[in-house]
Amino acid sequence: MQIIDLTCDNKAAIAQIIDFFVAAFEGRSSKNFANRENALEEIQDSFASDRISRIAIDENGTVLGWIGAIQHYEGHAWELHPLVVRGDRQRQGVGKALVADLEAQVRQRGGTTIYIGTDDESGETSLSGIDLYPNVWEHLAQIKNLRHHPYEFYQKQGYVIVGVIPDANGFGKPDILMAKRIGEPYSPLGQHLF
Repeated sequence: MQIIDLTCDNKAAIAQIIDFFVAAFEGRSSKNFANRENALEEIQDSFASDRISRIAIDENGTVLGWIGAIQHYEGHAWELHPLVVRGDRQRQGVGKALVADLEAQVRQRGGTTIYIGTDDESGETSLSGIDLYPNVWEHLAQIKNLRHHPYEFYQKQGYVIVGVIPDANGFGKPDILMAKRIGEPYSPLGQHLF
């Protein structure tokens, strides 16, 4: 497996990504990612100058997965968006390799934090389908994975839950926020903070 930049002229890779991107989000998201036009728009957006877009390919050039990041907070923090792995290549280390590569890419650009919003729109965690108010943190502290929600995958990569946006996608459909420090914390004087 090799991880390389996804470029706008790699039409074969883009076509493959559209196919497994649509399949991955079918029935899981209200954002209409399970639509070829919207998938193509997501890919095209990933070529902006404030973004990173990388793919994992096998020895035949078959795309195994795609990951991206969006620069925020003057480059200190980057949002991991999206991460998708072909259905027949999941649970084989592709996602883990893509996340590690993305962390290196962000670190090279001076970023110190990567964060992720891991929506739960289909009852995959104990935070879905309930009113999280007024005890949001109590519910978050007792989170349970009911149906293979990706937050546990990210925890295995060193990401921690840093918050939740209740009802982000409609009542009972929260966005679970996760983050990981990937760079050295420095003071304004250039000294290590810890």
